[in-house]
Amino acid sequence: MINKTIMAEFVLLGFANLRELQILHFVLFLSIYLVALMGNVLLIAAVAHSHHLHSPMHFFLVNLSMVDACYISTTIPKSMVNSLMDSKQISFSGCITQVFLVIMFSSAELFLLTVMAYDRYAAICHPLRYQLIMNWNVCFQMAAASWITSVTIAVVYTVDTFSLDFCQSNVIEQYFCDIPQLLKISCTDTVPFQSLIFAGILSIGSFCFTIIFVSYVYIFSAVFKIQSAQGRQKAFSTCTPHLTVFCLFFFTGSFSYVRPKALSSPTVDLLAAVLYTALPPVMNPIIYSLRNKDIQLALGRAMTIFSCTSKVGFKEMDWKH
Repeated sequence: MINKTIMAEFVLLGFANLRELQILHFVLFLSIYLVALMGNVLLIAAVAHSHHLHSPMHFFLVNLSMVDACYISTTIPKSMVNSLMDSKQISFSGCITQVFLVIMFSSAELFLLTVMAYDRYAAICHPLRYQLIMNWNVCFQMAAASWITSVTIAVVYTVDTFSLDFCQSNVIEQYFCDIPQLLKISCTDTVPFQSLIFAGILSIGSFCFTIIFVSYVYIFSAVFKIQSAQGRQKAFSTCTPHLTVFCLFFFTGSFSYVRPKALSSPTVDLLAAVLYTALPPVMNPIIYSLRNKDIQLALGRAMTIFSCTSKVGFKEMDWKH
């Protein structure tokens, strides 16, 4: 019989043990986190302050930015605190919370990207009926369905993960609580759960990938029929950021969860985790800003308003003193 005990906490292996490398890790992660947070917050502010951007496409983009800001906040801050405090511990409840939030936000990102592909299909392939197809009731229902489904998936996977017994090692070879690493330290037979994970990722991923692929087949077919070069360029400018963001998230996430065991090692696992948890939230606002002139103009106005507000605030402080 195995002596089963309840883990009070887990140990996150992280990136380094040397103090100098821990400080470097803190600085790098802080830079990544600030860039991601500022980029997504500015994008949300830009859409909110620009009435001409109050469209279904930008509504879903705001949802995506909210997901990205929360997604990167789930893992990076805890890792930074551990590096700064020279600590590796995470409580059992903290680990449960991380697993739940990572699954919820990553699922929400995938579903929102799928909905955004359908939105682009409706806008380009059915422009005369676009407002009827993508009315605000439909948009709210799609966004709500994405969030509700994501929460449901997160609950199921989190409950299944922590119904396993962790009675041997409590060392997680990752910088956050990740399901594949938790399965490695479980003393329960994890084969059924691994099959469930693989089947879930395969079915959900295939479903979303198929919808996006079919949408873009129709989109590109319609774009190439546009006679005007300017019209084609405008259509591509709204599609290429979304397609780039989807490919970035989908392939980094797939590599992390579905790659062969032969490609798995502590170093590869850490780098793969950074790719799918930190890179998309950083790159998404940058990609959309670079490829969308409306977003660029709105961001410029938002930054100007923010700068003027800050100056007014400083002047008021000086006047009071």
